[in-house]
Amino acid sequence: MCIFCKIVNGEIPNNTVHENDDFLAFHDLYPKAPIHILIIPKKHVDCFQNVDPEMMVGMTAFMQEVAKKTGLDITGYRLITNNGKDGGQEIMHLHFHMLGGGKLLWNHQHEDPHKSI
Repeated sequence: MCIFCKIVNGEIPNNTVHENDDFLAFHDLYPKAPIHILIIPKKHVDCFQNVDPEMMVGMTAFMQEVAKKTGLDITGYRLITNNGKDGGQEIMHLHFHMLGGGKLLWNHQHEDPHKSI
C-alpha cells in the first residue's frame, strides 16, 4: 500500500486542509512555497496518464474549493502533477501540488542524459 493510501486510511496522520468522500487535500511536509498543498483522490490511481476523465471532473471542482478555502483563488496559485519517472513522480499515486502564498519563480532546468560531464 502506498503512503498516500495509508494517509487516506488514517494510518498516517496529516494536516488536512479539505476533504470530501472522494478527495483529500493536506499540507506537504516539505513545502516548496509558503502554501504547498497536496491534493489526492482517495481511490488509488497510479498517475495522471491512468486517471479516468470522469474522476478529473470531480477533482477539478475539489481543487477549486481548496483554492477558495485557502484564499489562493484570489492571489493565484500553481498546480503541478508529475507523471512517471522522467516527469519527476516520486509517489505512484496521482497527486497535484497546489503552490501559492507568494510570487512563484519558474525554473526550467532538466537533466540531459545525452550531455557528457
